[in-house]
Amino acid sequence: MTHVSEHENSEGTDTVDRRSARWDQHREDRRASLVAAAIEAIDTHGTHASIADIAEVAGVSKPVLYRYFEDKDDLYRAVGKWAADEVLAVLLEALLADTDPRTKVNAGSEAYLRFISSHPKVFFLLVEHRTTDDPLRDGKELIAAALARTIGDYLAARGFQTAGAEPWAHGVVGLGLAHGEWWLRRHTMSRKSAAAYLADFIWHAFDGTAREQGVALADLTGPRPISSSGSAKTRRKEAR
Repeated sequence: MTHVSEHENSEGTDTVDRRSARWDQHREDRRASLVAAAIEAIDTHGTHASIADIAEVAGVSKPVLYRYFEDKDDLYRAVGKWAADEVLAVLLEALLADTDPRTKVNAGSEAYLRFISSHPKVFFLLVEHRTTDDPLRDGKELIAAALARTIGDYLAARGFQTAGAEPWAHGVVGLGLAHGEWWLRRHTMSRKSAAAYLADFIWHAFDGTAREQGVALADLTGPRPISSSGSAKTRRKEAR
């Protein structure tokens, strides 16, 4: 009878775990490279880029693509996740910068439109491909959750009520998608102007809510009561 020591058994388990971890990492790396190929193909061929187009850019056959993605919808979800990660990165860079709140909103709006304008066909594919699944579903949840945490932390640090952080975050995500799609399709104004309007919408929504609670949102050092006296012009100056 062969006896296997606990040490030998542990080593065998560790070896299997390491192999599994290496395979998992290889699979994630391979998926990432195929998503990059999909983005390049969509940038080139538009929203009707086929699996064959994507496979050609990746330098693989279609069966190889399907080893890493269940179907076309799964690939599009991965593209949506990539886009959400990129959007979240530029938004958080703006929101976490050492600037006043209005500047954060302005910078975030500009950065968001700059990103989607660099991959407009990818953006259109993601908002149009709603036949069986929403490729932006996970990405929208990711961005909304991160915005809700950021907004909630900011409000809590200044003594504001934080209950509105989550619905506000989801509202901002929806507004951003609608505004971005409108601007990319119509191009009736410059990106700078479109970003300014988006920033105005977002800022005045937050600022108006804060003012109902008697708070000037633009105050960097914390909330301060807004005097009931004085003109509207004076109060607007205080908020800038």
